Amino acid sequence: MPPPALTIRPIAAGEEKDVIAIWTACGLTRPWNDPDNDLAFARGKENSDVLVGLADGEIVAAVMVGHDGHRGTMYYVGVRPDLQKTGYGRTLVAAAEAWLKSKGIWMVNLLVRSGNEKVLGFYASLGYGANSAQSLEKWIDPAKRGDA
Repeated sequence: MPPPALTIRPIAAGEEKDVIAIWTACGLTRPWNDPDNDLAFARGKENSDVLVGLADGEIVAAVMVGHDGHRGTMYYVGVRPDLQKTGYGRTLVAAAEAWLKSKGIWMVNLLVRSGNEKVLGFYASLGYGANSAQSLEKWIDPAKRGDA
């Protein structure tokens, strides 16, 4: 029996804990990135939002999406682990891409941690690949650094 259809919409008040539970279960959170702060910072803005996927009225997937006026970015793309490989991830990514396209954004970036072959394979199946630029980082607030 196929899984129920996934409905995508912006996060509503009171759903924060459900979303963060999915992100945590998917291994997307880190001590130096407070998901509560990230979620509050991104939701419902002109340049960013948090989208949730519902199956049978229950939140089972979520993504944070935003843009800088030129490129879009997806963060915290997660589907409840017991529902992965159902097509929900594809639906969620397509919804984030559609959100960006509706804002006039024509390119999307995302970051996958090194060595995460499962996730790299998922994104490759959606047409994502390594880009011609290299991602660089600098911790401008050393106190926030994860290994400090």
